[in-house]
Amino acid sequence: MRLDGRVAIVTGGAGGIGRGIVRAFIDEGASVVFADIDADAGHTLEQELGGRAKYVDIDIAQEGSAEKICAAAIETFGALHILVNNAHASRQAPLVETTQDMFDLSFGTGFYPTVRLMQAAYSHLRATAGTVINFASGAGIEGQATQASYAAAKEAIRAVSRVAANEWATDNITVNVISPLALTEGVQTYVEANPGVEEVMLKRVPLRRFGDPQQDIGRVAVFLASADAGYITGQTLMVDGGTVKLR
Repeated sequence: MRLDGRVAIVTGGAGGIGRGIVRAFIDEGASVVFADIDADAGHTLEQELGGRAKYVDIDIAQEGSAEKICAAAIETFGALHILVNNAHASRQAPLVETTQDMFDLSFGTGFYPTVRLMQAAYSHLRATAGTVINFASGAGIEGQATQASYAAAKEAIRAVSRVAANEWATDNITVNVISPLALTEGVQTYVEANPGVEEVMLKRVPLRRFGDPQQDIGRVAVFLASADAGYITGQTLMVDGGTVKLR
């Protein structure tokens, strides 16, 4: 119960990696407010997890959403200790075909909501010596083809995370980044629709498997949110089976 008594916010918490983190946090004793636009999945997960989980049906790309999410955490559970910015949407295209709309989607659902939630949560996290966990991607670190808008937003998130880690260190707030590889619903759908692609993808993974959203990614998030990681800040943790070597 390493997160016993702590309160967390998780964006994109109704599915994929976000849902894995919500479940891992609940298992370790936390209370969790999770935001998502998938109301059916959100209410189902809330009912599954019981009284320590609160679903907020909200689009984080909309103005004022950050303040509403933070208010929900304070009103429901009385404090805020952990902020996890997981949600992000994007569309792929070669760089010469990447449009302004594609950049707007990626930054509007990933980078800007991450920044706004960090700003909205700051005073609450300062009061609890809390922690922020943001999300990067190998797409940005390696510069993967067709990922221009997504890679740019993810690297911007890494940059602002390092700034916050330095600025907020005197407040005892830690800020770290996870770069994951996990078998989410989207990845599962993609490999099922493209026979043979899973084998090709796994050849790039030294551990020869996709991560599990709860057991692999969620457990690392638990570690970063716990007192065990109190002396770690400004770092990117590659939770991807060894796929990307961060230098």
